[in-house]
Amino acid sequence: MDNKQLDEIKERILGGGAITPDEAYALLEADPAKLCEAAAEITALSPATFDSCSIVNARSGRCPENCRWCAQSAHWTTGCETYPLIPEDDCMTLARYNDAKGIKRFSLVTSGKAAKGKTLDAICRMIGRVANETGMKACASLGLLDIDDLRKVRSAGALRYHCNLETAPSYFPKLCTTHTYADKLATIEAARRAGLEICSGGIIGMGETPRQRVEFALALRGINPISIPINILIPIPGTPLADTPPLTEEEILVTIAIFRFVHPKVFIRFAGGRQKLSPEAQLRAMKTGINGGIVGDMLTTLGSTIDNDKALIEKAGYKF
Repeated sequence: MDNKQLDEIKERILGGGAITPDEAYALLEADPAKLCEAAAEITALSPATFDSCSIVNARSGRCPENCRWCAQSAHWTTGCETYPLIPEDDCMTLARYNDAKGIKRFSLVTSGKAAKGKTLDAICRMIGRVANETGMKACASLGLLDIDDLRKVRSAGALRYHCNLETAPSYFPKLCTTHTYADKLATIEAARRAGLEICSGGIIGMGETPRQRVEFALALRGINPISIPINILIPIPGTPLADTPPLTEEEILVTIAIFRFVHPKVFIRFAGGRQKLSPEAQLRAMKTGINGGIVGDMLTTLGSTIDNDKALIEKAGYKF
């Protein structure tokens, strides 16, 4: 793709239009620097305030699913910390800490295929307290729930539900066989019907091709999420992806730029693995397309401190 074609697509998007699938794949042939510059112009239309969120790993480990990237799967021996549902008081202590730091959203995340029964009831009580006792908006990531359970989550006070598509439809079966892409799509549709906003993204660098990363971006457009978390794989010893070669910084920045072209108005958020990028590349990523992020520590890998994240976000020109 030459610079003229790139500019034509950019101007169409800035005017309220959309990129076609063929054009999205063609972005892979664009000059990376020009592509990132054009994506930055599209990102400049986004709100000046960074969409920050934080998470609590409310139940960890012993997951029966065989996702090949995940430290919490019971199929792999990773030394991951395992524990049942955290006490309500512990959850609220962390929630109040994040609230005091100025975080805008707080999500309860559990391992396992789905949080059910008494566990879900306990989580809903925590969601209600987060929603009613802090200034943050409550979110949840509780697995493949049905619509009745998702209505409980919404009634408890959660506004947004997180269920990652994870990767391209053509690649997902190579990474997980205990549930399907269709299962994820059904959960996302049920969450929408229950009145919840959709947060859905995934992980790049799991051995997929560049075209599959574009396919992934287009698949996400099909479910119209309000938020797309982009994780960068951290190969975890003991998982089948432990020896996966890392993406280069340019590959990551190009991916973010393409996601911005495909999703001009969505919050594209940094999630796990961003510490794989240099501080300079993280700043470039925020200008290229990132306008939200999970701040503080992640689930099973070290993230960064809230204060460090805040400083980087403000240096990129956003309000925190």
